[in-house]
Amino acid sequence: MTETTNDLRQLNAPSTAESAENESMTLIDLLNILRKHAITIVASFVVTLVAMCLWTATSPVKYTATTQLFATYNSPASTGSASDQYTGGSYIMSQIKSYPTLTTTQSVLQPVIDELGLDMTVEGLAKKISVSNPTDTAFINIAVTDTSSQNAAQIANRVASSLSNVVEKSLYSVGSNSSVKLSIVQPAQQPTIPSSPKWTLNILIGVLGGLVIGVFIALLKNLFSKKIEDDNEINEYIDAPIIGRIVEDNLLRDTTPVVVSEPGSSIAEDYRRIRTNLSFIAPSGNGSCRLIVITSTGASEGKTTTSVNVAAALAENGSRVLLIDADLRHPSVANKIDIDGSAGLAHVLSGQASVKDVVQRYWKANLHVMPAGPKPPNASALLNSPIMTELLNNAMEQYDYVIVDTAPMVVANDAVTFMRQGGSLIMVCRRDQTLKHDLRDIAQELDALDMTTTGIVFNCAKENKKALENSNYYYYSNNSAKSNNKKSWLKRK
Repeated sequence: MTETTNDLRQLNAPSTAESAENESMTLIDLLNILRKHAITIVASFVVTLVAMCLWTATSPVKYTATTQLFATYNSPASTGSASDQYTGGSYIMSQIKSYPTLTTTQSVLQPVIDELGLDMTVEGLAKKISVSNPTDTAFINIAVTDTSSQNAAQIANRVASSLSNVVEKSLYSVGSNSSVKLSIVQPAQQPTIPSSPKWTLNILIGVLGGLVIGVFIALLKNLFSKKIEDDNEINEYIDAPIIGRIVEDNLLRDTTPVVVSEPGSSIAEDYRRIRTNLSFIAPSGNGSCRLIVITSTGASEGKTTTSVNVAAALAENGSRVLLIDADLRHPSVANKIDIDGSAGLAHVLSGQASVKDVVQRYWKANLHVMPAGPKPPNASALLNSPIMTELLNNAMEQYDYVIVDTAPMVVANDAVTFMRQGGSLIMVCRRDQTLKHDLRDIAQELDALDMTTTGIVFNCAKENKKALENSNYYYYSNNSAKSNNKKSWLKRK
């Protein structure tokens, strides 16, 4: 059977082109991903913005002062003609491009260090200086950044004087005159406003960076997520409607169905919703009976809890219900509702007992339960036997609903056996438990067998209290919480 299943999965696996088409992300898919990971995005945004604010707040305050010089040609042989002026202008433009580099040399900066008594090296001072020559101009702009506004202005003016002195007395001197003259046309003034840190710019970077990082982390988290985290994801892997969403609640851990123990709770109403949906979408088999097969992709997803609560909800409505624990590999119905599970389906299928010997009444006269009994060594053979077929046919003549709690699909595909007899398949998925690749593989297997999933029950769904908190129906959740507190108090007593 395993080999056949693997062959079917390979035959029905989509091609590379189809996979690429199916995996293409639409705008709606992106919005769903962002909505699903909204907390991650907000957390990343806040952390990034706070980190940027802290970095800005702890950064040293610095001031920038700028001195502006202008270069002129001063040849003693100049006649003032247009040709001389053109030649001088071209000469200036060719030489002035090297002045930004010249400014940071030792010949220019060492005199400044000595004159001001600065406790730093030429290299250290050069890091504080920024020199530029605007394109196609004879201007030299010297900007000095320092933690002291007074020092910034002082250093800028001294560097400008030192540069002018080096140019006029060392580089181009001809006798007593220099061919190039640098004049300070705009001395540096002591700045009153810090040049850094720039709060507005940094906060803007933090906001944009936080959003980008948050979205990036959300996409990575979604890409590497192996488990279903939201009910909207389910339809990406299996084509079936969601007929019920059950939130996580301590009531579901009790050994009594919530419909029985807390009939007024919101959880009980959720199972009644499933009951109503099943009455419309589950097809009738023999006569008016409906055979409902409840399974899950893997273990611990809540299929047994769903089975017993749906059975109780159907019986509450007056329907004749038989709940069969057909998970012979891991029986759990008897423990879930605290009944004797020593004898059950395994004894009937092996010819050791009759149906009337193992069926038990539970809660109401119209709700019957058939436990699984002890684990047999040949579970698959027993479930595919003619006795099992006959048992189901007889049950469907006597009951309105026959609910079969069967093994998870990754363990065995026993559910398919019951579906062949006209059963409706209800798949139970659990948030942060159901594996995506398992759900995809099961969907492909069912498609290969030309079988469909009637509905999905999503367990541990996120509770949306805002939808009810301003209405008269919010008492359900409040009553449920009060009941839990009351039970805890009684247990302590």
